[in-house]
Amino acid sequence: MLLVAFIDKTGTGLWTTASALYFTLVAGLSLTRVGLLLGLAGAVGVAGAPLAGHLADRFPLTRVLVGAQLLRAAALLALLTTDHYGLLLLFASVGALPDRGSNVLTKLYAARATGSQRVRYQAINRTVGNLGWAVGGLGAAGALTTGTAAAYQTLLIGNALSYAVIAALTLRCAEPPAPSHIVAGAARPPSGPAAPSPRATRSNPWRDRPFLLFTLTETVLYLDDTIIQVGMPLWIVHSTQAPAGLAPLVLVLNSVLVVLFQVPLSRFGTSSAAARNLLVPLACLFTGGCLALAASATGGSWTAVAALIAAAVALTFAEMVHAVASWELSVAIAAPDAQGTYLGVHGLAASAQRGAGPLLVTAVIATGPVAWPALGAGYAVVCLLQRRLVRDRLPEPALSVPPITVSEH
Repeated sequence: MLLVAFIDKTGTGLWTTASALYFTLVAGLSLTRVGLLLGLAGAVGVAGAPLAGHLADRFPLTRVLVGAQLLRAAALLALLTTDHYGLLLLFASVGALPDRGSNVLTKLYAARATGSQRVRYQAINRTVGNLGWAVGGLGAAGALTTGTAAAYQTLLIGNALSYAVIAALTLRCAEPPAPSHIVAGAARPPSGPAAPSPRATRSNPWRDRPFLLFTLTETVLYLDDTIIQVGMPLWIVHSTQAPAGLAPLVLVLNSVLVVLFQVPLSRFGTSSAAARNLLVPLACLFTGGCLALAASATGGSWTAVAALIAAAVALTFAEMVHAVASWELSVAIAAPDAQGTYLGVHGLAASAQRGAGPLLVTAVIATGPVAWPALGAGYAVVCLLQRRLVRDRLPEPALSVPPITVSEH
């Protein structure tokens, strides 16, 4: 599965950089229509996470993964067949569903196949994914120097082929047992969803208010990603005296730190209790990053550069710490008999943040330096709220899912 992650992100890195340019330069759409197309497709894609989780609870997980990967490939290749706006919107929207859903499916595979080692596995998976993004981005940069329609089409086909390759590789992976088959009859915490009897109704996350509140807090805690990817470049250019060339270097620094430290940090979240305790340093890191962003607008260029680098480091570590806590807690408090559905609902947090996050961050930038400490304080409150929410949902003993041995045949 790690090879699958590398190939997946390499192909995505090839296409993501060029996708908007493809729609303008090859399909001939205006900037306004491209923005509308990507926005509408993204809105449709939000449904991909819960849909994928629902299917994974009812069909073999590896087969659902293969179906998602092949659908991604087919939707991409369909873009080559037309320049009609309605059809382009349809194909982009269809492709967005499995694209968002595949993140939930790969997380679910890790949870089922690696047991108590799932956090470390996810950390390694994320590191491998970042390396794939870098390789794909370099390949795209080389192809885009030609600026021809053929170059853009080649990148699209390359991404589609990567999906076909990982579908073939996924077919060779063993099917991990669902947790309801492993922990049937095991007791859950009093306040959590009860493990069902064979005839009981399957647990429903949409009726599980504490889990929905947890997902809502997760939407806020994903903000670090938007601040690094969207907020910092805009803040650097419009609100500080730092050189504009620092903006791409911040993104490079983010990727390098993730590659170097995501796996080592995973050891601090190998149990549910440890993951819950990470919410305190997470609040401190994010608040510190926000204070550094505010300070970057109060001095000269050197002060701005130093403060911005400090902010980038703090927010990147916040991103990594949140990833570790989120991976463990979202699985630990999910009902075993509907794990896929629960993780699908949890996947809505990242999707919602991608839509609402840029609006909030740009509003903070427009308000000025004083808004950053306020945002940091609000984030810290949400961390503490989530810490309280999950307290009574964590199973005993601390390791929420016993190790699982996966058959090789």
